[in-house]
Amino acid sequence: MTAWLLLAGAIVLEVVGTLALRMGAHGSRSWYIAVGVFYAGAFSMLALVLAQGMPLGVAYGIWSAVGVSLTAVLGRILFAEPFTWLSGLGIVLIVGGVLLVETGAA
Repeated sequence: MTAWLLLAGAIVLEVVGTLALRMGAHGSRSWYIAVGVFYAGAFSMLALVLAQGMPLGVAYGIWSAVGVSLTAVLGRILFAEPFTWLSGLGIVLIVGGVLLVETGAA
């Protein structure tokens, strides 16, 4: 259970870091400090997830699929970035692909 909570924390930190990266690219460069802090926290938590015994393929697959999905949706909500039905299909395919890889490995 602890590994899953740490993984959720790593995902949240990575997504927030990516949103801060977007802010830094289009606003104040001071956002890059937040990017570094959040990315360092995300990778630290991911390392703790792996230390808890979660397989790398599972942890990274879930981390990347959920991260891409959340980033795309939040980019639409916060920055009015385009999100078409094709974007949605892409997210479904990413999540489905990760699920297939993970269940195939089990």
